[in-house]
Amino acid sequence: MKYTKYILLVVIFLAIAVVEMTAQCPMCRMTVESNYAGGGSAGLGLNRGILYLLAAPYLVVGTLGFFYWKHKRDERIKEELT
Repeated sequence: MKYTKYILLVVIFLAIAVVEMTAQCPMCRMTVESNYAGGGSAGLGLNRGILYLLAAPYLVVGTLGFFYWKHKRDERIKEELT
């Protein structure tokens, strides 16, 4: 229960930080299409950015899960010693 305040703070921060950016999708598509038509490789950077954005939430949840597991394991070891 010690971490409940921190988890709540992170959830509130993430809820506030969400910005609606659906208007940018057609602009990105048009830019990539015109870049490919000119022989460019802007799509590669766009694909890497998408993979980065896809991996970030999994890393955050995995890190939080690791610290929760470590905390619970330490509590269990303390209980076994007493």
